[in-house]
Formats: sequence, structure tokens, C-alpha cells
Amino acid sequence: MRIQRIAIGLTVINLLLFMFLLAQIRRTTAQDVVPVLRGRALEIVDGQGRVRAEILVHGPERVGGKLYPETVLFRMADQNRRPVVKFTAAENGSALGLFDDSQGRVQLNAKSDTGNFVKVLNKDGREQVLKP
Repeated sequence: MRIQRIAIGLTVINLLLFMFLLAQIRRTTAQDVVPVLRGRALEIVDGQGRVRAEILVHGPERVGGKLYPETVLFRMADQNRRPVVKFTAAENGSALGLFDDSQGRVQLNAKSDTGNFVKVLNKDGREQVLKP
């Protein structure tokens, strides 16, 4: 009999707590707009959970003895995770790359270390560069 009273008491306490929590829930609508979204990265995934687009800040990095500055990167990928659009911005300039599935690409470059140019490469490996 004592266990039955304890069980009923706990059930009543749980019901009261549940009703209190329900009363605290605020209904959100599309009118509730957060003024700023802050984070270290943003990823957009498809229905299978594959990352299809991302925006991130890539810290400074040394590759092959060359120091690359901190860069903001926006990348979009196809369903096979191959980059199709890549846009970077850093203290030394910016670059935009557009890629197709057959190893062709168009690259727009405006950087102080590599210069300003437009490069087009087709799938046969032929390349054309336009410099000012």
C-alpha cells in the first residue's frame, strides 16, 4: 500500500511539472526574426545528409613552405561531393572558380600575390588566360 501511495504522489508531481513546462512553451512564428546569425561555419545538406554547400572561415595554413592567409570560403558541391563553385576572400584578394564534371573550369582571380586574371580550361586540357 505504501508503494502505491509513493507511485501516485510521483505521478501527480510529474503531471504538475508537465503542465508547468507546457505553460512555459512559447509559440514561434515566421514573424520572429533573429537579427544576426552567428557561427563558425554554415553547412547545407541534401536529403541523404551530404554537404552540398558550406561557408566557413579557414585559418592561416602553411602548405609546401608557402603561408596562405586566413580565408573565408564559400563552396557548393554536386551530389558526388565534387566542388562545382568555390569562392574565396582573404586579405590578399579574392578568387572565384567554376568547375564542370569533365575537368573543365573557369577561374577569376584578383589577388595581390598571384595577380589578376581570368583563366579558362576545357576538358581537353587547352587553357586560355586573359591578363590586363
